[in-house]
This record gives sequence, structure tokens and C-alpha cells, in this order.
Amino acid sequence: MNGTTEPPCFREKFYRRDRRSVPAAREFTQRVLADWGLGGRSDEVLLCVSELATNALLHGVPPGRGFRLFLSLDGDGGPLRVEVHDSGGGHPRIPETGERDESGRGLLLVEALADKWGVGERAPGKIVWCEFG
Repeated sequence: MNGTTEPPCFREKFYRRDRRSVPAAREFTQRVLADWGLGGRSDEVLLCVSELATNALLHGVPPGRGFRLFLSLDGDGGPLRVEVHDSGGGHPRIPETGERDESGRGLLLVEALADKWGVGERAPGKIVWCEFG
């Protein structure tokens, strides 16, 4: 990850701008969690991966590009970290949605399920991440 030492458990995968990428990212994450022996919060992690991947496809991936999913786990009992890197502009935020709105709730779910989440810079684009302790 950008010249730094990778954590003991680290996986990444690139996905094209394609509607099949979200279920593929979930399946990849599910396999990694099983490989790492992490099952306790897997449903929460998988839902957050789905939301972050969907947001990347809808708002962050220009035509002809894709997004990259990074999963890392610090071997010293640190958190599981999920990162979605895309090359699009903008800064994701939790929108003020009304009760009747049918979209815009993805980051609300991430905020509710993950222990932490945030947005980092990348050239070009951004990194949207979340962590599970």
C-alpha cells in the first residue's frame, strides 16, 4: 500500500465498471474472511463492502475505469480494514435523506455497522474505508 509495509493479512482485487462487480466483491470478501477465520461480523462486513462498491460504481468510477477493493488485517489484534479506491472526483458524505427517499442510505448503513469509516485522498480519486474491531 503506497510503499508502506503491508499488514500480515492483506488482499486486493480490481473490478471493472460493471453491475456484476458488486456481487463479485462480496464473494471475494467472503472467501477472504473465511481464509482468515473471521466469521463473527461477516454479515456486517459484507453489507459494507456492497455499499462501498455500489457507491464507487454509481459515483466514483468514470467510464472505462474500475475500482479496487483492499482488505487488511493487522496481526496484532488490530481491526479489519476495508478500502474501496476509485478514480472519480467528489467527496462522499452522508446525505440528509427524508423518510420517503429510496436511495442515499448506503453510508448511513456503513456508519451504523462499522466501528469507524472515512474518506482519504488518492491521485486521482479517493479512498472510502471502514474498520471493524
